[in-house]
Amino acid sequence: MLRDDTNSPKTADDTLVESTETTTRRTLSWWGLLPPFFTLSTASGLWIVYFVAVQEERIVPLTSNTWRSNGPALYPPYISIAGNFPPASCIFSEVMNLSAFVGFLTGILRYVQLKGRADMPRLNLCSLAVFSAGCFGMTLLGNFQNSRLFQVLTSLAIHNLGTFMAFGLGVVYCWLQSYITLKANLNGEGKKVGAVRFLMSGCITVCMILYFTLAFQQQHVHAAQSQWTLVMLFLVFIATFAVEFRHRCFYLLCTESPSSHN
Repeated sequence: MLRDDTNSPKTADDTLVESTETTTRRTLSWWGLLPPFFTLSTASGLWIVYFVAVQEERIVPLTSNTWRSNGPALYPPYISIAGNFPPASCIFSEVMNLSAFVGFLTGILRYVQLKGRADMPRLNLCSLAVFSAGCFGMTLLGNFQNSRLFQVLTSLAIHNLGTFMAFGLGVVYCWLQSYITLKANLNGEGKKVGAVRFLMSGCITVCMILYFTLAFQQQHVHAAQSQWTLVMLFLVFIATFAVEFRHRCFYLLCTESPSSHN
């Protein structure tokens, strides 16, 4: 059972870690490094995919004014298209799978942290479900890449489903967490952190609207720029969980079932 030791009532066993709790509250908990690690590792992996795809002349740079060259056809620099061709495709799949796992773990810890503190247990659970589905969408994006180029309709449908789950549910998660942050007001920091998260949620929403609008208008380079901005802002949003995680010490409690003695 995963526990947040700052949420649970003190028992006899808790006295064993009381000194650790005091130290953790005064200094940065190691758990506070998890959200920034998720952000930096995911962002670094995606930019490596981008630079490999540009180097291999599969996509045009994000700074380009056109998405077609005079010679061989180059594709717009969407994230999924950058990861559609080997060797970038191998890196892209690995990045998305690992990021989905670390992101899911971060979402679980965030749920445990808020459990019993927010006045909205159902909203907290809903937030976890939304983020978990979004992480699953990341695995679909990484393993069923954009196959429109090869006219594989089944893969394309699964890829588009993953896009909706990762982007659409990701935006919903940002708004839910922004509201929960204000409501829970952990360590009296809820108003400041909540205001920042609401602002970021608004920017992420605008980027998503621009992304789909520009893509529909066939302005692919500008749409790709909006997509990259959307993803980077979302990653920064997750990194802000370090503010609350730095005060927490999570641990696993393993207990033996009474029936095992029979």
